[in-house]
Amino acid sequence: MSAVADSTIMLRRNFKHTVRNPVTVFNAVLFPIVMALMFVYVLGGAFDVGVKYINYVTPGLIVMAISYGLGATATAVNADMTTGVINRFKVMDVSRAAVLTGHVVETTLRALVAVAAIVGVAFAMGFRPDAGFADWLGVAGLVLLLAFAASWITVALGLAAKSAESAGLGTVPLIMLPFLSSAFSPAEKMGAGVKQFAEYQPFTPIIETLRGLLIGTPSTGSAIQAVAWCAGIGLVGYLWALRSFKRRA
Repeated sequence: MSAVADSTIMLRRNFKHTVRNPVTVFNAVLFPIVMALMFVYVLGGAFDVGVKYINYVTPGLIVMAISYGLGATATAVNADMTTGVINRFKVMDVSRAAVLTGHVVETTLRALVAVAAIVGVAFAMGFRPDAGFADWLGVAGLVLLLAFAASWITVALGLAAKSAESAGLGTVPLIMLPFLSSAFSPAEKMGAGVKQFAEYQPFTPIIETLRGLLIGTPSTGSAIQAVAWCAGIGLVGYLWALRSFKRRA
């Protein structure tokens, strides 16, 4: 119960830091919306995807909304480790697990807010899915799983970095991966090399699973790959973060 109470306090602390930092709010929530407007209204006409472009691109925008808020978490985690905050928590007898849990839960909730915002904007731009109630539950479950897994790997990156600047840079691959996937155009239309990378990187099956759920025709194969990738990323992030935290704290 003490660990739960400490985690709640850490969660409240991290939320206050987020709200007081307009750059974090912009990167996590508003910038994905700007990217959505740009891709749909500026670049969307250049892509021939066989369906209405907003319907095709929304799953990729959902994943992008999750990844764009990760840099702030990595920077905040690293700052806690390098500015003496952890030593103060030790003096106050705060549960060590609560420090990591607070960052993970706050990042996950912030990602869910960003996803809700991007879905709302997508509907305003003409997004009309064919998903039923069960399909929407699948979308919600996969989004939550991805956000949770991405939060753990981001916390691990923040702990492993030597400075806050390098911690933020460590999340750049997570931000760029959606652009090198089937998020904005089909992988089969990409050039050699890029096509193979897009087909086998982790975000493509996740995006394809979300796309299948939203159009009402989910693929079991893609879903299994998506869940496996999320579970693998989350497990690696958790074990890596735990090891780094024990070593540095």
